[in-house]
Amino acid sequence: MEIAILLFDRLTALDAIGPYEVLRSAPGTTVKFVSRERGEKRTDAGSLGLTADYTLDEVTKPEIVVIPGGPGQIALMEDKEVLDWVRRVHKTSRWTTSVCTGSLVLAAAGLLNDAPATTHWLALDTLGQLGARPMTERVVVHGKIITAAGVSAGIDMALRLVATEFGEEVAQAIQLGIEYDPQPPFDSGSPAKAPAAVVKRLRERSRFIMTGKSD
Repeated sequence: MEIAILLFDRLTALDAIGPYEVLRSAPGTTVKFVSRERGEKRTDAGSLGLTADYTLDEVTKPEIVVIPGGPGQIALMEDKEVLDWVRRVHKTSRWTTSVCTGSLVLAAAGLLNDAPATTHWLALDTLGQLGARPMTERVVVHGKIITAAGVSAGIDMALRLVATEFGEEVAQAIQLGIEYDPQPPFDSGSPAKAPAAVVKRLRERSRFIMTGKSD
């Protein structure tokens, strides 16, 4: 099973690497990191580089497509070459998925019109403006499209996908293998749980979080 994970400059690393670590562990899978051109793509902080080994033209019929998010997704939403590729591979994919603001790319490609979907909580309004029906669930399945909420939700999405394709025992074995047993020190992983002051602070910084620009 061929899996394509899209890379681009200023993506959020865990959006891509979380699903990668799960999906590459499933039997018979081949994960390919793809981009408009081969080479290194720097993540949103600029301190980490991920390498695309394949161009979009070289990966044309992946069974699973993963679109990560991050500030660089803003440019992708107007990138005709990328959007055309997303539409083409979606026609033949078994699953088309996104993590965090990657769902905004799916929406920009016209794949989420009036469809339930999720994204990072700070981008839910934008998702709605692009024609989707924003949901606050951590993972949303609609037909063969799976969208995951912010960043770490990509791991949950990938485990659910493995369970569907390969069975729950395989997914559980992978979860155990990566020792994914979250025990966070704070119960503030969603705006519904976090202290109001923390939510307010993040909202005030939302332009930086979503664009990477401080002014």
